[in-house]
Amino acid sequence: MALTVSAYHTIAILLTLAALAAYINLRWIRLPTTIGLMAISLAMSAALLALGEMGLVPLRTFAAFVSSIDFGDVLLHGMLGFLLFAGALHVHVEDLRLAKYPVGILSTIGVALSTFVTGTLFFYATKLLGLPLTYLEALLFGALIAPTDPIAVLGIVKKVGAPKKLETKIAGESLFNDGVGVVVFLTLLGVYMQPASLSAAGVVKLFVQEAIGGAALGFIFAWAAYVMLKTVDAYQVEVLITLALVTGTYALAEALHLSAPIAIVVAGLFIGNRGRIKAMSDETRQRLDVFWELIDEILNAVLFFLIGLELIVIALQPSYFVIGLLAIVASLAGRAAGVGMTITTLRFKQWLPPGTIRILTWSGLRGGISIALALALPPSAARDILVAATYVVVVFSILVQGLTVGRLVAHFLAAQGAAPDDADAAPAGETA
Repeated sequence: MALTVSAYHTIAILLTLAALAAYINLRWIRLPTTIGLMAISLAMSAALLALGEMGLVPLRTFAAFVSSIDFGDVLLHGMLGFLLFAGALHVHVEDLRLAKYPVGILSTIGVALSTFVTGTLFFYATKLLGLPLTYLEALLFGALIAPTDPIAVLGIVKKVGAPKKLETKIAGESLFNDGVGVVVFLTLLGVYMQPASLSAAGVVKLFVQEAIGGAALGFIFAWAAYVMLKTVDAYQVEVLITLALVTGTYALAEALHLSAPIAIVVAGLFIGNRGRIKAMSDETRQRLDVFWELIDEILNAVLFFLIGLELIVIALQPSYFVIGLLAIVASLAGRAAGVGMTITTLRFKQWLPPGTIRILTWSGLRGGISIALALALPPSAARDILVAATYVVVVFSILVQGLTVGRLVAHFLAAQGAAPDDADAAPAGETA
């Protein structure tokens, strides 16, 4: 029997379960919120699978409910714009300007290099296992696993008092590599779906159109919103204007085949800096911050709980865990190559605090975007492999890397023998 659940009831169930999980985590487990929510959700999903196999619970009903939620659509066309805007809203452009070269290069060349290295390693790993995966399909995995989750790691890094320079580089690189990673994935997907329709020049043109066009659209709409914000002083209206900016810009960018994530990041940076300083009263700034912080917390709670629930419907065969382990190694190697080779080759290393390469590598947590992109692949045997590998990497990334990145940052701060505030001091010759 098909399970029909309305959108309202789906939202009600997810919010209720996420709230209960958040309460349990805060009351007894006390992990970082997003990590705790996903851990509880994974444990619940694993228990349901075990009980279902024993015939003690109607597993098909639970699976039908989770399957009725289009994860990719919910994230890419629902939550992502709000999450990126909320994250960009609190990044200071002046700090980002000082780090513009490392951030810009890492989020473009670094992402492309990470995609290539991860995809190549994953391709040869699957060949060793005798799996039917083409090189282009392996590159698709490299592209979808390249975007890192800025929200999942920033809260952890802030809690250990990371140097402001390092925090800015992590935030800026993560915000922009989301958009760039999605563009790289969509470009490769276009080649995969219609290999004869795109030339090398066409691929480059599509990439530039998506990235540059998205940034331009975000700036234009943010400027229009800024002009409106300057002419009113009512926080209710101004909050509504920012909501319209996010939803309208994201929808139009998608309709025009531009990078909606990049458009929203640019809009968030503009409003979070120029808009906050020159177009808002103190009361509006306070109300706006509280509103977007709540939006950010609520959506992240639901998103990470939903990631855990996906375990019920993702076909994780025993052999796929071996693939997942190899995918973890490939993704970490790709991330290390994208960060390390870029920083070393372009001689950014002398501008950065000691341990930056290792911190940036380990703090590159993967999240819902990677799963959503994997689920967007057309049905095939390769898709099942890529979805399973992506899920294992995301779970490892959030539970293992997420729980240890704070200790890694604290270790390097201690090794420098400086308090967090002292670590902000730029080394001699700092110009980045």
